[in-house]
Amino acid sequence: MNRILCLITGVWILFSCSKVPESTDIPPVTPPVTDSTPAQYGTPFNNVPARQDAIIYQVNMRAFSQKANFQGVIARLDSIQALGVNVIYLMPIYPVGKIKSVNSPYCVKDYQSVNSEFGTLADLRALVEGAHNRNMGVILDWIANHTAWDNGWIASHKNWYLQDASGNIVSPPGMGWNDVAQLDFKNAAMRLEMIKNMKSWVYIANVDGFRCDYTDGPPVDFWKQAIDSLRNIKTHKLLIMAEGTRSANYSAGFDYNFGFGFYGQLKNIYSKGASVLLIDNLNKTEYANSTGDQQVVRYITNHDVNGSDGTPLDLFGGKTGSMAAFIVAAYMKSVPMIYNGQEVGTPFRIPFPFTGNKINWTLNPDITAEYKKILAFRNSSTAIRRGLLTSYSNADICAFTKETAGEKVLVISNLRNQTIQYSLPVALTNTSWTDAIKGGSVSLSTQLTLLPYSYLIAKQ
Repeated sequence: MNRILCLITGVWILFSCSKVPESTDIPPVTPPVTDSTPAQYGTPFNNVPARQDAIIYQVNMRAFSQKANFQGVIARLDSIQALGVNVIYLMPIYPVGKIKSVNSPYCVKDYQSVNSEFGTLADLRALVEGAHNRNMGVILDWIANHTAWDNGWIASHKNWYLQDASGNIVSPPGMGWNDVAQLDFKNAAMRLEMIKNMKSWVYIANVDGFRCDYTDGPPVDFWKQAIDSLRNIKTHKLLIMAEGTRSANYSAGFDYNFGFGFYGQLKNIYSKGASVLLIDNLNKTEYANSTGDQQVVRYITNHDVNGSDGTPLDLFGGKTGSMAAFIVAAYMKSVPMIYNGQEVGTPFRIPFPFTGNKINWTLNPDITAEYKKILAFRNSSTAIRRGLLTSYSNADICAFTKETAGEKVLVISNLRNQTIQYSLPVALTNTSWTDAIKGGSVSLSTQLTLLPYSYLIAKQ
């Protein structure tokens, strides 16, 4: 689902929001893969954050720097760290297919190689090591549902692919993704090889997990098999993100589901005047069947919607409005994801296949400074990351507290481009706080005047 074909962006968004049949009953699967593995490169990273403590940063190599390669990312690792990030997510790093190609990074020619467009395995290792040295984990994008038409498996293992009645390999049915070939997950040998390839990157590049593309395509029992095998690597703590919405993804063992619903409703709130209370509903439905500290990853942009819908500045009321939206994504009930360039208020889209526009890192230092403050407080606040949520939202204002033993945080964000008089609930009237971002005392009575797209973050 995270492959953009410029011809079908409208269909794409409709699909993102569609219901996918699901089951919370995980059928029996074959045992975890126990094949021989490559020698471990480097020292496994011991500071991978806990699920709920992550701040994820998405890197699109083609747009990230003028060099458009691993070295361009390495040169900015200090800046990524300074933002407050602790997990870097790299978009696909594998060679791209040429047959029927639209130059999509999600069209994998070889699961076991590095795309020379970005550099070498040594360059990837240097990026991972540099991130680890700065206390950041690195996860790779993994595309399990389909391959390029010139992937070696096509010639050597045709039976690993879905075929029509005439024996022709087919593209993913009903998707319009004609540049890729659909794998057949009824084939046990293909599954084992796919999982073996996933595991190999943990060893040869010392990575810390995966973001799994179009997770709701392959069956749940495949992901259960894959994740069980990955968790069997006892030397590594891995983070595994589902780019999907199936509640059964939690049962399969993913750390995260993807907040398609949150992003879609946020757009409705800003562009159609929909009620902010829709977010409260999502805090229930997006976490259905989650257990323990499993989380939803929420965002105000990513590589797909940036090209198809517009930038956060376009969609969410410019600088101030997009920051009010990000406050909710970062603080309410989720793990936040930032798309490269978001933190400098990039004013233009980065359209598929991402080979044109390059991010200008000198733009809008004021926006960067605000992101740093917001993320620094998230990193410092146990209540924000792990606390009990109590919502006080209304149709226009997103308001809530997060509380743990010894710490209580109040967040109020005006998601409207107008001044709102917010009537404080009884639990918040006549209370005293400290402004968590600006410092100084905050005294609340019964009413609070909120300027357009303004927000308050206070603590006790």
